[in-house]
Amino acid sequence: MQLTRKQFFDVAARGAVGAVALPAMTSAAPGDGAAAVVEQSTRTAKAPTKGVTQQVVNFITTTTLETMPEKVVTAGKRCLIDGFGVVLAGATTPGSQIIREYVKSAAGKRDASVLGPGRIKAPAELAALANGAFGHAMDFDDTQLSTTPDRTFGLLTHPTIPALASALAVADMLGASGAQFLEAFLTGFEVECKISEAINPDHYNKGFHSTGTMGTFAAAAATAKLLKMEPKTVAHAIAIAASLSAGIRVNFGTMTKPLHAGRAAQNGIFAAMLASKGFTGGDDGLDGQWGYFQVAGGGADADRIAGVLGAPYTIITPGVSVKPYPCGSLSHPGMDAMLKLVKDHDITPDQIKGVVFRAGSNVLEPLRYKTAKTELEAKFCIPFLMTAIALRRKAGIREFTDEFVSSDAVQRMMPLVETTFDPAIEAKGFDKILCVVEVSLKDGRSFVQPSDDKYRGGPDRPFTMAELHEKFTDCASLTLTKAAVKQSLALIETVDRLKTIRELVAAMTPAAAGSATA
Repeated sequence: MQLTRKQFFDVAARGAVGAVALPAMTSAAPGDGAAAVVEQSTRTAKAPTKGVTQQVVNFITTTTLETMPEKVVTAGKRCLIDGFGVVLAGATTPGSQIIREYVKSAAGKRDASVLGPGRIKAPAELAALANGAFGHAMDFDDTQLSTTPDRTFGLLTHPTIPALASALAVADMLGASGAQFLEAFLTGFEVECKISEAINPDHYNKGFHSTGTMGTFAAAAATAKLLKMEPKTVAHAIAIAASLSAGIRVNFGTMTKPLHAGRAAQNGIFAAMLASKGFTGGDDGLDGQWGYFQVAGGGADADRIAGVLGAPYTIITPGVSVKPYPCGSLSHPGMDAMLKLVKDHDITPDQIKGVVFRAGSNVLEPLRYKTAKTELEAKFCIPFLMTAIALRRKAGIREFTDEFVSSDAVQRMMPLVETTFDPAIEAKGFDKILCVVEVSLKDGRSFVQPSDDKYRGGPDRPFTMAELHEKFTDCASLTLTKAAVKQSLALIETVDRLKTIRELVAAMTPAAAGSATA
């Protein structure tokens, strides 16, 4: 139906004071006469929060590394091993090269280092932009876990990179110690995750990319910590960050998705540094009718953030998921299921007649490409992901290249993979990644494998330290020599004992491109 102007304003007026109940609307799609249904939200608007901003401010200004539990510090170092590795690997992608050249051309003050090949120094905000974009360029960075079925796994945040990129740039600029860097990183990480967990899930279900939006708050918090800002100034930084928070999911499968992480780091630093110079924002940037929670999400569950910042720390409970594959995390259990089928039954590509991948909307909608033409599209293309496993029995950084994606073997096999919505899987909720993979062979046999709830990299099946070291080495070897890889890993693991974070930065910024080992 089509609303009249009067009906529209009547609905809008009701929505301003309570729950919005929009009637279902249909419209004909241009050119084909099909009816496209505009889905109404199943949620009601929540009452605006009060006092949450101040609790975030208190957490930022009073938390110290010494008061953090030892297991939080240990988990933080694990995230940094993974995070620095994917930054170094991501620095080699085509999109990252464009950003690197932009930063070089725009650089003024040489405050902070851009990681990867060639020594580039730039203002802290631009260094954070580059390192943040690099860190998400391969979609290989960690993922925040859900705590309840309505908090969709995979659509919360990739929490490490915005906090890492911003804390590193500002710590480098200030010459801060490794302990100060780690403190700022963990503070930003916790603020980012708790805001993401609290906001109404409509924020991401309707299309915001929360790594870009929530990551901005991580960066503002980390910067405020390093600048030792006063509480009132921190509140202004949060409000400024709220106005800069951005990123939408239409850009998945393009260079702009990783840009969201870079801009989050950049914008958070910008917000905090403006506030530190006396620039003002609202006192309650997250709260009230016009605060971030209400405007960007239609409200929030305050009990998911108020009183629980650091109690427990999200990095421990529920924890984070480290990626075994450089692509959308929602595909990983299905890729493991496909790998198990191929290995258990010794299936070769020429035997395969077809593959059916069944899942719910939480998996099928984000992984939306039916076929892939580029490696960026391939990261969100189930047919490619199943194809890569079938052809090579792996899908690592060397499979996600334009050359492999466009190869005849890949292009021939992708049409054999069918994706199917499964209402039974949908009904189980979205806090777990659930799917079923079925492979049919030309000889008439077929094999079915459901995904494992205890997926690799998750808290029920975490990476061992040896596996983390292997992933870091694989990633970092794209830009660093063997000696530099070993040195960087040792420095990350002792980061809280470094007199200055610049020791670690120097190890990961080789003097010239092309210095990596094969």
